[in-house]
Amino acid sequence: MKTEVFGTSELQGFLKRNRVGTLPELKHALGTSATMTVFRKLKVLGYLTSYSDRGKYYTLRNIPEFDDKGLWTYRQTWFSKYGNLRETVQALVENGTGGWTAQELESQVHVETKQPLLNLVRLQQLVREKIGGVYVYFSGEKALHQKQRLNRQAWATTVGEDMFSTPEIKAAIILFYSLLNEKQRRLYAGLESLRQGHGGDRALAALLDIDSHTVAKGRCELFGGNVSHDRVRNQGGGRKAVEKKSRKSSAK
Repeated sequence: MKTEVFGTSELQGFLKRNRVGTLPELKHALGTSATMTVFRKLKVLGYLTSYSDRGKYYTLRNIPEFDDKGLWTYRQTWFSKYGNLRETVQALVENGTGGWTAQELESQVHVETKQPLLNLVRLQQLVREKIGGVYVYFSGEKALHQKQRLNRQAWATTVGEDMFSTPEIKAAIILFYSLLNEKQRRLYAGLESLRQGHGGDRALAALLDIDSHTVAKGRCELFGGNVSHDRVRNQGGGRKAVEKKSRKSSAK
């Protein structure tokens, strides 16, 4: 019986130190030029391929700290607990309360989603419908599709005339926005973008002088039911309390 020359410890050690790696880097860590040798070892350890960057990065399954959507990023490279981009897009749509538009999904996964969405529709794993002048993607499962569509239609009924039709309304929106905390601002911008309808993200971003991705994030948090009720920022976020800063100063 031929003795296995390459073990998994070198590969495991490299990925634990560096968290992610490309195929050439993994070959170098193993001391081999054989692609299949690397993948045999990765399979034993359990691995994930990035859904961004054309899948050129690899990591071990026990390394990522996934967020509530099942996504993880390291140095602007994105991984998903669901697998590749198509599997990730399908999972997010299936888990959404009111379906997703391509733009909404892109604000979450940070890569283009149009092609995988169209492929999933062609395979009848998702359903695409036009609501309020925008294509929305729903679950391919009939009961869930109907529930998601009803939710989306209910949101669409809140869209009326242009809410920025007068200077007074614009001033009121800006004033109210300024009174909110960070999380409330994001969610309020997302809600008003929905009321505005198609192009709402850009309109709110221009009015409030914020990034359109912030508006989209707030709207997607509302859609996905991912709003935390107990915290304005993530733990550790924001400025340090004045009291703590003064204590440190007095201790010097």
